[in-house]
Amino acid sequence: MKRGTLPLGELILLAITRVMLGAGVGLLLSKRLGDDQREAVGLTLLLVGVITTVPLGLDIARSSE
Repeated sequence: MKRGTLPLGELILLAITRVMLGAGVGLLLSKRLGDDQREAVGLTLLLVGVITTVPLGLDIARSSE
């Protein structure tokens, strides 16, 4: 297993995107909001989480080589 350092800013950004991804999935699965509201907010958080996690993951993978 490779070990490397990760700047604090990148670690925080990665954590925030993972939280948005999890919150989006949670909202999609919950029943507290109305169907339309839940779906809109859940999909938005899910997409933002995915869209921001992919470039961060690629950047981290490149920097650890």
